[in-house]
Amino acid sequence: MYTSIKEIVLASEQTGKALSELMIEQEMNLTKKSRQEVWQQMEINLQTMKQAIKRSTEGQGVFSPTGLTGGDAVKMKEYREKGKSLSGDAVLAGVQYALGTNEVNASMGIICATPTAGSSGTLPGVIFSISETLHLSHEAQIRFLFTGALFGLIVANNAMIAGAMGGCQAEVGSASAMAAAAAVEAAGGTAQQSSEAFSIALGNLLGLVCDPVAGLVEVPCVKRNAIGSGNALIAADMALAGITNQIPADETIEAMRSIGKQMPRELRETGIGGTAGTRTGLAIKMKIFGNDVSINPEDTY
Repeated sequence: MYTSIKEIVLASEQTGKALSELMIEQEMNLTKKSRQEVWQQMEINLQTMKQAIKRSTEGQGVFSPTGLTGGDAVKMKEYREKGKSLSGDAVLAGVQYALGTNEVNASMGIICATPTAGSSGTLPGVIFSISETLHLSHEAQIRFLFTGALFGLIVANNAMIAGAMGGCQAEVGSASAMAAAAAVEAAGGTAQQSSEAFSIALGNLLGLVCDPVAGLVEVPCVKRNAIGSGNALIAADMALAGITNQIPADETIEAMRSIGKQMPRELRETGIGGTAGTRTGLAIKMKIFGNDVSINPEDTY
C-alpha cells in the first residue's frame, strides 16, 4: 500500500502509469476484486453524486428539516444563467454543485462521502465543473475519483479526515486537496503537478476549524464546501501553470495533523466554539433544541 505522496509520484514517473491507474491496481490487490468490480463500484459513487446534484436544483431545491439550509444551489444556478458573475462560470459551477450536494446531505438525502459527509460537496463541485469545461468522458470522470481517492487514502492514514479529530481542515481541507490533485490529472497534468496542487490546496485551508452551529452539519458546513471547490480549482490551475509549493505535499499533511492535534476541542466539531459560539449561533441552537440550552454571556462574542 502506498504510504506517501512522494511514493505515488515516483511510482507514476517510473511506470508511466497515471495516478488513477495506481489506485485501481492497489484497490484490486487489497480487496482481491476484479478490475471490473472495482470500476463498477466507483461508477456507483459517481452516479450517486450526479443524482444528488440533480435533486438539488429540482423545483425550489432541497431544504433541511431544521430550515437552516436549502435552496441556495437553485439561487446560484439562476445567478449563473444571467452570465454576469464576478468569479467566472467554471468556478460558480463548482460552487453550485458543492452547495447542492451538501444541501441534499442536510436534507437527509443520499450523498457520497468524499471523504466525509460534511465535505461531500467539494469533489462533486470540481469534477462536474471541469467535466463541462474540459468535456470529460465518463471514463475520465471515474478516473478523477480514483485519483482523488488515492490522495485521500494517504491523508487518512497519515493524518485525519474527521472534523472531530482535526477540525474542518481535515474534512473540507482534505477534500479540496484531493479534488485539486485529481483535476490536474484530468486536465493532462503530471503526477508532480497533482502533488503541487494538493499541497497548495491543503495549505490554503490549514487551521480551518470545525464549528457547526447547533452541532448540525449545515452552518457553516454547506458554504465551506463551496469554498473548498473554488480553492481546488484555483490550486489546480496554479499547478498546471507551473507554480510550485515550497512545502512538499507530505509535509503539508504532517502540518495538518500537527495543527489538528493542537486544536482545542471547542473547535473540533463539538458545536461550542467558532460560529457555533456566537450569540446568533447559540440562539439557533436554543430554537432547535429548546430552552434547556443554557447561554452563558461569557461564552459568546
